[in-house]
Formats: sequence, C-alpha cells, structure tokens
Amino acid sequence: MTAVVPIETAKTAAGAKPERVGVLLVNLGTPDSADARGVRVYLKEFLSDPRVIEDQGLYWKLVLNGIILRFRPARKARDYLKIWNADKNESPLKTITRAQADKLAEAISDYDHVAVDWAMRYGNPSIRSRIEALTAQGCDRLLVVPLYPQYSAATSATVCDEVFRVLAGMRAQPILRVTPPYYDDPDYIEALAVSIDAHLATLPFQPEIIVASFHGMPQKYVDKGDPYQAHCIATTDALRKRLGLDASKLILTFQSRFGFGVWLQPYTDKTIGQLAKDGTRRIAVVMPGFSADCLETLEEIAQENAEIFKHNGGEQFAAIPCLNDSDAGMDVIRQLVLRELQGWI
Repeated sequence: MTAVVPIETAKTAAGAKPERVGVLLVNLGTPDSADARGVRVYLKEFLSDPRVIEDQGLYWKLVLNGIILRFRPARKARDYLKIWNADKNESPLKTITRAQADKLAEAISDYDHVAVDWAMRYGNPSIRSRIEALTAQGCDRLLVVPLYPQYSAATSATVCDEVFRVLAGMRAQPILRVTPPYYDDPDYIEALAVSIDAHLATLPFQPEIIVASFHGMPQKYVDKGDPYQAHCIATTDALRKRLGLDASKLILTFQSRFGFGVWLQPYTDKTIGQLAKDGTRRIAVVMPGFSADCLETLEEIAQENAEIFKHNGGEQFAAIPCLNDSDAGMDVIRQLVLRELQGWI
C-alpha cells in the first residue's frame, strides 16, 4: 500500500523552499509631525473614514473642513508636543510599534522565511507601502495583525478595508489571513494582570480603585451591532477574576469621546471626577484596549485625567503603562502570530 505524503512534506522532501510569509503589525496611526500641519493631514484622513464617522454627508464635510480642520489641529499639536519623542522626532506610538515589530522578528527568527513589518492605518508608514515592501521580498502569504484586543468596525474592520483596497489593485495577490480579536485570550489577560501587579508594586501608595478605561465609541454604533462594548466588558470581567477584584474595585469606563452625540458610558473623565468628589483619594488607571501608549494614554489619561482627579479632591493618581513592547506584551503578540501562522510555518 502506498503511503500518502502530505503536500508540505513532499515539498520539503523535494528540496523546495517554503513560501515566504509576511507578518504585518498595524496600529491606528499618528501625525508625521507635532505641528498644526502634521495634525491636520492626519485628522483629515482619520475623520474622512466612513468607518470612523459613518455619516460622511455634506453637513459633516462642512463641519470637518470649515471648523475641525481649521481650529483643532493647533490645539492637538500642543498635546502631541507634551508626549513627543524628541530624539526620534516621532510619536511614542510609532516608536513602540516599530519596537514591537523588531522584537517579534527576533522572537520568531528561527522561521527564516517569515518577514515582519509594521504599518499605521492612518499616516505613515502606510499599509499600502508595507504590503508592497513585503511582496517585493517575495512574500506570497500575508498575515495582518490589527493591534486591537477588542474588535470594532472603527479599528479592526477599517484595517481590513485598507488591506482589501490594496489587494484589489494587485494582479498577483498574496494569500491573506487576519488575526482575530484577543479580548479574552488567557495570555492577554495574564499579561495585563502581571503588568498591573508589577506597576502597583512600584507605587508609594495602594489605590482604592482601579479604573479600566477603554476608548469610547458612539452608542449608536453598538446599537447597530458593533461588538466592541461586549468585548470591553468581557476583558474587564476576565481581568477582575484574574486579579481577584470585584466590580467596585475595578470599574469599566470609556474615554476620548468626540462631538456632541451620546457615546458609550460611563465616561472616564466624569467618573474620575466624581470618584474624587465622593472621597476617593487614590486611584490607578489601566488602558487595556491600547496595545501601545499614545496620545490617549500619555496625555489624556496620565495628564488631563490626573488633573481632573486632583482638581476635585483626589490626591494620588497613577496611569499604568500599556503592554507596549514589554516581555509580557510581546509574548501576547508572539503567541497570537504563531497560532495564526499554523500551516504556513
């Protein structure tokens, strides 16, 4: 009886090289410069995406071009300057995402037919430029890794939209895979818990309450079926269980609302202010929805919300860093990538 040899084994036995595989880490994006012009270019691309602002009608275009892009860039540029990486002349998000890609490449270097790169959904380096770079290296298989633990149409889906747009113009398309959200992945929850415990151990105080702050989204997006809120709740529930905290000691909030509509509640800034008014004097804030520190964590939480807390009577405030390129954070990304590359490596 003739043995059946698996195709991949047969290729290897025949001396054929395995296909080149590209792994592309993608984060949200950042201005190229911390000035009004750089922020304006970034905001225009970001806020013109119908996944981010679903109603792209005439009224929105008038508001965007006539008001937002005229006045908001200068103010946001000042915020970026507070956290800007002056040595590299770039935002921390870009610095950290590059480091994540470099460390992932090192961690899976045994697979010499795998190339790792990184991109931003908005701004640079663009998804198009990095896919083109990977295919130029001979990668005919592509794993896209949206660096968002919780899925939403405004983050994960718009990464896929852009990838599909790039592939739509290619005659020889790479075979495509996209990693799933990992909001309740045990490795991710464990990494968050380890990071929180390690940071709390360095503080000169013990927080009375830990606030888990996630990026917000309009309530109507969830009403239409976006699973983002459910994913944030699942992450928080799993983190409470792992840390042994009840709902009064680890609370869920949503930050970074924009405009005048109703967004997911409770709002982070209002909650933190109310906690201080009610007598809470020591809190820590963790941002589990961000894979890398950025404007929303380093400026909005660590600076603006710290000021809100202290202005209303709070005394000690700590912003716990994101997982970034820490050992625990990189282990999450490595495990996710290796799992999704099964059958390709």
